[in-house]
Amino acid sequence: MDFRKTTVIELAAQVRNKVLSATELTRQALDNIDRLDGEINSFCAVNAEQAIAQASAVDVAIARGEYLPLAGIPIGVKDLEDAEGFVTTYGSAMHTNDDVAANDSALVDRLRAAGCVVLGKTNTPEFGHKGKTDNIPFGATRNPWNLAYTPGGSSGGSSAAIAAGIIPLATGSDGGGSIRIPSAICGLSGIKTSQGRIPNGGINPPGSGVLTVKGPMARTTLDTAYVLDHTVGELKTDIFALPDKTENWFEGVQAASLPKTVIWSPTMGFADVDKEILIRCEQAIAKLQQAGVNVIENDAIWTEDPVREWLVFWTCARARAQQHLKGTDSWEQIDPQLRVMIEMGMNKMSGPDYASAIDACHRMNYQLETAFAQAPLILTPATCGHTPKLDADGVVNGLETPSWVAFTMGINMTRNPAGVVPIDTTAAGLPIALQVIGRQREDLSVLRAMHAMEGVFQFDQLAGFPAS
Repeated sequence: MDFRKTTVIELAAQVRNKVLSATELTRQALDNIDRLDGEINSFCAVNAEQAIAQASAVDVAIARGEYLPLAGIPIGVKDLEDAEGFVTTYGSAMHTNDDVAANDSALVDRLRAAGCVVLGKTNTPEFGHKGKTDNIPFGATRNPWNLAYTPGGSSGGSSAAIAAGIIPLATGSDGGGSIRIPSAICGLSGIKTSQGRIPNGGINPPGSGVLTVKGPMARTTLDTAYVLDHTVGELKTDIFALPDKTENWFEGVQAASLPKTVIWSPTMGFADVDKEILIRCEQAIAKLQQAGVNVIENDAIWTEDPVREWLVFWTCARARAQQHLKGTDSWEQIDPQLRVMIEMGMNKMSGPDYASAIDACHRMNYQLETAFAQAPLILTPATCGHTPKLDADGVVNGLETPSWVAFTMGINMTRNPAGVVPIDTTAAGLPIALQVIGRQREDLSVLRAMHAMEGVFQFDQLAGFPAS
């Protein structure tokens, strides 16, 4: 079964209506993994026996008349969060022999309660530290659109599995773009919800502190909105969790029309954008104008690249978690790039730096709100540059640079909802996307705009990896 040719909504309805059993659906997904994932390497752990047992339990519940909104949907869980019965390795050689998780994360628990079947864990860079997915214990995950390229990161295993049609749904997390980047370069519509929409509660604090957002990943905005309706909501063990929402997001997205007015910010005021990426994005903006959207250009929203302040949060979080390993045998097991980040947090960041980074979050949000006075949504390119090859960095105007992903990190600092919508492919055949940024806690507005824009851009997700 090629899961790109159907939707989460349709599949769950078929299982509820007994047209298809959860067991059959799970076996199809496991077969996809066996046939296709050898080339892509999106999963780092699978337990077929456990998955079949879960699916059988869903079939029994359906036979009893229980309503399960996500009945039988097979999922992968990003290997930065717990799924009961699986080791959470964090993509790290130091944790491959840890005990299996005794409980699910809050997100996985809600997905299971809604009827999902956990197949296994999806690959991620070590502790999610970069926009590519590779690590020492499990190797590199490949982009289904071209196996010589990365699917992005850090939710690259999840995005690759969905883009290849192996599974219809997976979990992701986003501390600096880790849902939006892999969605954008794998041809998916993906959203980082407002921080606190899906709680990070439980006994352990989130790995990247105030930056972390968890959420579902799927092909389309409509599927994602449907799943979000069954996974967002407060949790008392998360001090940042938002109150339960009152709207039905799925119904709101279904009724969506294009926004009347948007702001187009090609560089946000600070970024160096690849010429081809910018041309394709401007062509997409022209399509929106032709469809009746009033476009206001504002290319002076932020005056500085937020990466410096973002690195304060990120590197301090990594130092807090791993600085005690410096000088031990375990230190050499850590990805060299991640070791640099840990040492940066240990040696170059101070308490005043951290306080100043929090101040920067306030200023950046104020600047966004000043821009939002003209229109409720800001559009930017999703990435500044081209998708990296497996052994390289992203490329902006012919030069490799880590700044190929400069547009996403600041939005984790301001906590705004932001999604990506695929618009086209590059000359190399790899997807390009626009980023859609909404005002504080206006998640539904972002989802509605994303869904309506999908109708304008008509991106062909079947043009990638042949899953059948």
